[in-house]
Amino acid sequence: MPTRILGVIPARFASSRFPGKALAPLAGKPILQHVYERASQARYLSKIIIATDDDRIAKTARSFGAQVQMTRPDHLSGTDRVAEVASSDQAPVIVNIQGDEPLIDPTAIDAAALALLDDPDLPMATLKKRIEIPTEVDNPNVVKVASDLMGDAIYFSRWAIPYMRDGSPGAIVHYKHIGLYVYRREFLLAYSGLPVGPLEQAERLEQLRAIENGYRIRVVETEYESLGVDTPEDLERIAALFEPSLK
Repeated sequence: MPTRILGVIPARFASSRFPGKALAPLAGKPILQHVYERASQARYLSKIIIATDDDRIAKTARSFGAQVQMTRPDHLSGTDRVAEVASSDQAPVIVNIQGDEPLIDPTAIDAAALALLDDPDLPMATLKKRIEIPTEVDNPNVVKVASDLMGDAIYFSRWAIPYMRDGSPGAIVHYKHIGLYVYRREFLLAYSGLPVGPLEQAERLEQLRAIENGYRIRVVETEYESLGVDTPEDLERIAALFEPSLK
């Protein structure tokens, strides 16, 4: 039997910078519906569940045919919300799909999921993209990742890694982290209970918890450019990308 892969889209209404962004209209549909429809095009997802603690989001999601699971309101992160859904489902592989990326690439979802299918000892996988805009290298809001020769993460940082000591920019390629995660179920359920180390505390990057506790993270290269909606201004920029297809 093929491995069941569960896709979970955590979505909440509360957001300090953009309350209700999951339901904000974009090209005639809520942002969340765009995410769901694009995720549904991934070849290897067996099922997709929208996880929320808000009745407004649940009602909207059901209106466009999505399966919804209500979760506790006290989760500290989207990962914890995804883990609650995973605890009631027996799928051995779980994909955490960000609910604020209406242009999520289905092939990027598949690529990350396949990393776990190809290596049965791997607990977790994520994505990286080559940085093509030089200013992103030194931008602390763009998380960088360095990988070993096997493709496993060595470190994630808001700092520019690796540091170009000799000033030869052509010698090294910098990669940014794309925040889509794939977990083995048992690892995901144990993840929130792992000790939070000093690196995670310093960088405020949750994925460092796995590395600090000795777990591997496979990092798969993708061409997908992550475009999340954190503010109304972000929504305006993404809406402009939809305009040519609407003419």
